[in-house]
Amino acid sequence: MRPTRGYATAAGDLMKTGLYDFHVKNGAKMVPFAGFSMPLEYAGVGQVSSHKHVRESAGLFDVGHMVQSNFRGPTATAFLEWITPSSLSSLSPYSSTLSVILNETGGIIDDTVITKHSEDAFYVVTNAGRRERDLAWIKEKLAQWNAGDVAKREGPVEHEVLDGWGLLALQGPDAAGYLQTLTSFDLRTLTFGKSAFVPINGGFNLHVARGGYTGEDGFEISIPPSQTVDVAQLLSQPSSVQLTGLGARDSLRLEAGMCLYGNDLDETTTPIEAGLGWVIGKERKSTGGFIGAEGVLQHIKESPPRRRIGLVIEGAPARHGAQILDSPTLSDAIGTVTSGIPSPTLGKNIAMGYVKNGLHKKGTELAVSVRGKARKAVVTPMPFVATKYYRG
Repeated sequence: MRPTRGYATAAGDLMKTGLYDFHVKNGAKMVPFAGFSMPLEYAGVGQVSSHKHVRESAGLFDVGHMVQSNFRGPTATAFLEWITPSSLSSLSPYSSTLSVILNETGGIIDDTVITKHSEDAFYVVTNAGRRERDLAWIKEKLAQWNAGDVAKREGPVEHEVLDGWGLLALQGPDAAGYLQTLTSFDLRTLTFGKSAFVPINGGFNLHVARGGYTGEDGFEISIPPSQTVDVAQLLSQPSSVQLTGLGARDSLRLEAGMCLYGNDLDETTTPIEAGLGWVIGKERKSTGGFIGAEGVLQHIKESPPRRRIGLVIEGAPARHGAQILDSPTLSDAIGTVTSGIPSPTLGKNIAMGYVKNGLHKKGTELAVSVRGKARKAVVTPMPFVATKYYRG
């Protein structure tokens, strides 16, 4: 996805999620984002207030611009283990993992969440801003795969894009309590990273995954097109659940230390540089067998040239593109800020960026150039705000 700041773009050909009219009716300020018209915030509620409400109660986000897909077939596991470095064969049914789709050099085409339903069925969510690139790459690689000996011998893989489907994220400490009032399904059995088809009051049976992009406990709910508005109305009924837009989503995810594609990840960045080595299966760090393995394994063996870090900055917030310096008194640029905000939760200026390998250790004192002035900065572990995932 692209940054949630700097929204200026041609608005005439923007796509709309199934909740566009719902947002307008509820006073949303709509802005261009990743090719869609999306809510930035809602009337009478600012970004900071929305952010804090999610941390303290619950927020409902429309993430229906994301690309939802199904992969099915006897060799679906092997195919997805070819285009990503994750170990999906060892993943239990109805479990999810963050992963990355890699190019031939090991750069990140996109980050993705992969949910395994069975050995021959997966549900995958990718970013809206990478839709054309992702789908073209998948189509190309799928054609190669299905023409190969493994697929010919064991069976091909089919890819279905769930166009028009809704996707809602209910996030915050009150999310589970409210959702439980709407279902007979015991949500205590649905721990972080797990999913299930859950019956919801009103005749809905929806794919519910426990997780999200805020660092809070919560759920991402996939919804057929004909039911999206009804489900959104149902989930947003109580005063404890506040409709929440892109502004709060960006600040929440940065506090949680999560990457935004186009800011913190791109095709020149490997998962090792990005601090995402944990998405690579343990055995695959030695055996490879995935697209881009040579570049990734080289970075594992020899260490990458740069590392993603968190920073706490004194005096003024640093934004995307600000130079990271080796000290407040020296002018050598040793990295770049990729995301930065004043943290509503911490009351400090936080940022994420990349620096030369060796300068990424906790407590390292650096500086960031903000409006022509070097501001003191300290390398700080992420997440900046402790995550509150429900693990049972």
